[in-house]
Amino acid sequence: MNPKVLIIASNANSIGPNNRRTGTFLPEVAHPYAEFNGAGYQIDFATQSGDTPYLDALFLADDPDNLAFLTGEGWAKMQKAAKLSDVDVNQYDAIFIPGGLAPMVDMVEAPELKKVIADTYERGAVVGAVCHGPVSLLNVKLSDGSYLVNGKNIASFTTAEEDNYARTDVSFDLQSALIAQGAIFHAAEPWSANSIADGRVVTGQNPASAKGVAEKMIAILEA
Repeated sequence: MNPKVLIIASNANSIGPNNRRTGTFLPEVAHPYAEFNGAGYQIDFATQSGDTPYLDALFLADDPDNLAFLTGEGWAKMQKAAKLSDVDVNQYDAIFIPGGLAPMVDMVEAPELKKVIADTYERGAVVGAVCHGPVSLLNVKLSDGSYLVNGKNIASFTTAEEDNYARTDVSFDLQSALIAQGAIFHAAEPWSANSIADGRVVTGQNPASAKGVAEKMIAILEA
């Protein structure tokens, strides 16, 4: 059977004191979707509330993978996202959390999501996240009490990138928070492609890294 991937998206549509509009950043879901779909994987969507996620960066719709996602099965499936608590995540070979600023709103302290991520990792499945998506890995504790990111090579949206993007909108610095929980952080030049796999945890820095995260997840699943 072909591997099954569950994409877990945020439900948030605004962030910060000025209610900046946000959602899942289009290429961070569309590019991985294209890779998983091209590999013949089954792809399903879930959110914590079960409500339809919001999309950000629709101005990038002329990108071929983004356009294919919007006009093909991708967005149609995403609109029918299941409620995470109703999903048997054990049937999936991998989970993937796309970014955008939205995860910084509803994935920082999310006990059910944290348990899903810990359980997925500990049963030997693959965990992937990109850009602000790795905020979902914060505060994930394994059964031995250690943080999931402790001692792992991790990439996410960087301090330098945030300083020129949404510093006044986010309540904390993601890079610093990951390092505080023991992550070995890898920052490339702002907005350059940077994805990294450490065992079964795959993370990426920014929108340009989303395709690479999916490619590395596929390589692990095919190994």
